[in-house]
Amino acid sequence: MNSVWKNNWGGDRIMRKPLRKGKISSLRRQIHSNWQMYALLFPFMFFFFVFTVYPVIASLAISFTEYNVLEAPRFVGLSNYRRLFLEDTIFQKALQNTLVFAVITGPLGYLISFFASWVINEMGRYTKAILTFVFYIPSISGTVYTIWALIFDSDIYGYANSFLIKFGFIDDPIAWLTDERYILAIIILVQLWMSMGTGFLAMRAGFATNEQQYYEAGAIDGIKNRWQELWYITIPMMAPHLTTAAVLQITAMFSNASVSTTLAGNPSTNYAGHLIMNHFADYSGVRLERGYASAIAVFLFAFIFIVNRIIMRALRKVGQ
Repeated sequence: MNSVWKNNWGGDRIMRKPLRKGKISSLRRQIHSNWQMYALLFPFMFFFFVFTVYPVIASLAISFTEYNVLEAPRFVGLSNYRRLFLEDTIFQKALQNTLVFAVITGPLGYLISFFASWVINEMGRYTKAILTFVFYIPSISGTVYTIWALIFDSDIYGYANSFLIKFGFIDDPIAWLTDERYILAIIILVQLWMSMGTGFLAMRAGFATNEQQYYEAGAIDGIKNRWQELWYITIPMMAPHLTTAAVLQITAMFSNASVSTTLAGNPSTNYAGHLIMNHFADYSGVRLERGYASAIAVFLFAFIFIVNRIIMRALRKVGQ
């Protein structure tokens, strides 16, 4: 029983200490009675804390230091963050490029994945499997970069230059991947082509688990076409899968660096394709300014977290 004592103003106040002890003992009993389940969870939780939680905490701590790997970290307070937001003009360029990159490729890639999943779901069993593989493979195949590099090669043998010269659109070949006017647009185009990643698979799983009985009930209630089925039945039932796909899509868009680095180099011409992750890789792996790189990582983590929260709230309203 919770003990009660009088405070200085004469009111009754319940002591929480016995209650906390009760919760701890209840948790111990639960762990003891279900130890097999916790034993199975332990390896995952161990690696999750070691490779996810600990690096985040360590990055936050290191972001307040000057650390070059060769010497012990030296505490500098908010100096790295002041430099990041007030002095680093290249970071400002990278932030601008990342926002443009994410605003275009994020929603468009998400919609492309959704409608591709919807269309594929309407096909036969074997056609579904083949098309799912065909759409997914570009997101994991490194040869995609080679193909796009050939398309936008800077000489007359590049497919884009060859086509444009042949039909009289241009007279001289364009250096697509070194001309700052085209770099960001090409990076966005390639990323859209590769947007069918794990988010696409999550949506495919969502469509595959929708039960036919709900569509039959909807037809009885007045659903007349596929668009109404999609809006009133499919999307609400797929809310968990849509949420998972959104989280994966947002994280991928803001933490992407491979497309820009592979096609345009790091840094790209006049930093035209420079993204935040390129900036992080520069200071972390090349300049070895790990304290400053950690400040970039902390900012990116907080930014992705906030955007995820906003998108999740919007998706919950859609699913209601």
